[in-house]
Amino acid sequence: MSRRCQLTGKKANNAYAISHSHRRTKKLQQANLQWKRIWWPEGNRWVRLRLSTKAIKTLEKKGIDAMAKEAGINLNKF
Repeated sequence: MSRRCQLTGKKANNAYAISHSHRRTKKLQQANLQWKRIWWPEGNRWVRLRLSTKAIKTLEKKGIDAMAKEAGINLNKF
């Protein structure tokens, strides 16, 4: 499974690590992904998703049904 948020699609970012002498080396800034069990009232069960921490905060505000609809995913498959 790729390191990508299942609701927002957030993934790693390419960047430079710059030393004190200003040498540049490439690095990968990974998204802060967490496995999260969320109660899905419509399906009357728990759904386990890999989400970014930003998505978890947004999920608490919007709700799982609205975010899944925006992302275009079917929660029955999870």
